[in-house]
Amino acid sequence: MARIILHKELFDYDTELRKEYPVICGVDEAGRGPLAGDVYAAAVILNDSVLINYLNDSKKISEKRRELLYDEVIDKADAYCVATASVEEIDKINILQAAMLAMKRAVSGLGVKPDLALIDGNRLPELECESRYVIHGDAVSASIAAASILAKVSRDRYMRELDEKYPQYCFSQHKGYGTKLHYEKLEEFGISEVHRKTFLKKLYEKK
Repeated sequence: MARIILHKELFDYDTELRKEYPVICGVDEAGRGPLAGDVYAAAVILNDSVLINYLNDSKKISEKRRELLYDEVIDKADAYCVATASVEEIDKINILQAAMLAMKRAVSGLGVKPDLALIDGNRLPELECESRYVIHGDAVSASIAAASILAKVSRDRYMRELDEKYPQYCFSQHKGYGTKLHYEKLEEFGISEVHRKTFLKKLYEKK
């Protein structure tokens, strides 16, 4: 018999809000901290009939489990959208504004205007619907947790694609984060076109 781990409090949080806001979307981003690659965001609309086993903050779930949940979220969501802001946009407008832009694009791409958007974190992007932020929202709201899964898995897949194009940087191992290995590769090979120049100013000036 399959083991059931249902974080029901996440779904209860959204259910209570739907009494006032029938259509809720959860929004989360992935990739604000890395030295390379686009920043990703996802928006997800679930409904009260949806329960997803193991759904939780994506950082608390194994990579294998996230991949399985990715497919289930897409299958059960009323609507979803994954969007990005590019490395060039990150360097031009800064990472915070780029993350907000990616979130805005994700909500706009739903094809459905939510009554309320729940945003993970403590900042709000400019949206055409009512919104509120939820600190540690991916551990509070099922909709945000679902969005965190889509954003995280999508970005990890993207970094594996970059690894094939730039194998010398080992992107599949560190996903662009500033690990010891990544800095060693930067010292050896210099900065690529997919690195965030504003994150690597000192190194960029040397190369």
